[in-house]
Amino acid sequence: MPKLVAFPKAWMDPLCIDGSMTLREWIELSGKLDVDGLEFYCDFIDLKDANSWSTYRAMVEDQGRSIPMLCCSPDFTHPDEVFRMEQVEKEKRWIDMCSDLGGSFCRVLSGQRRPEVSREDGISYAAECIEACLPHAAERGVTLVIENHYKDNYWTYPEFAQRMDVFCDLVGRIDSPRFGVNYDPSNTILAGEDPLELLDRIKHRVLTMHASDRFLLEGSIEDLRKEEMDSLGYAQRLSHGEIGKGLNDYDAIFGTLKEVGFDGWVSIEDGMDGFEEMQRSVAFLKRKMKSVWG
Repeated sequence: MPKLVAFPKAWMDPLCIDGSMTLREWIELSGKLDVDGLEFYCDFIDLKDANSWSTYRAMVEDQGRSIPMLCCSPDFTHPDEVFRMEQVEKEKRWIDMCSDLGGSFCRVLSGQRRPEVSREDGISYAAECIEACLPHAAERGVTLVIENHYKDNYWTYPEFAQRMDVFCDLVGRIDSPRFGVNYDPSNTILAGEDPLELLDRIKHRVLTMHASDRFLLEGSIEDLRKEEMDSLGYAQRLSHGEIGKGLNDYDAIFGTLKEVGFDGWVSIEDGMDGFEEMQRSVAFLKRKMKSVWG
């Protein structure tokens, strides 16, 4: 049966920008969640010093948990080759961070969907950069997982490989035992596409998963399209919500994953309306996984 980890989606700015929450405080707060581990984000303020990585690993392991996943957002689709190589070096450092934290899965992305970058160039740039990171990942015992992402919290443009056809083409370019998919059904909905169709296309390459549920506070997907190309981070009309009360069919999602033998990590992205909401999402997912996997 898959195992659950928690990701502090609701506390990203406090942990990454203003420091109003420390990583120690998040680890202690997460101890109230019935999960097996935590997913960290590479730009937590408290992880800037590499000497601290072992300390935070020990804090989590002292709770009887682990940090199997590290969430990173490399930007590999910039037209400037120097910029792309700098991103490769950043990803290699994050691979080191993942390994030192005791993790096995380090996220990669394609990059931002800049208007001046063509479909073919963007796919080629991203594939070349990911492949450049794979030997380093193998040396550290880390597997890279690419997410069908919407938009990093701190990006201007949405994900280059947001749409299913681009994402599947990019995944198909890379053949390595150290590479797979971090599947996020909510992000497929935001692309105006069917998360179950995407899952069917990439199910044999899914190694990890992000679990969330999404809502539009107002308007339509078409209204979202108009906003996402010129705003920092997530559009205001977009909201994460309590898992099980949004648009995702978790019976169908988990049923498909079980059919292909998935037993990886499922990371919960929730808590936008408070910690108790995250606790309810944990309980929902545990019930669903038990009913599917037994």
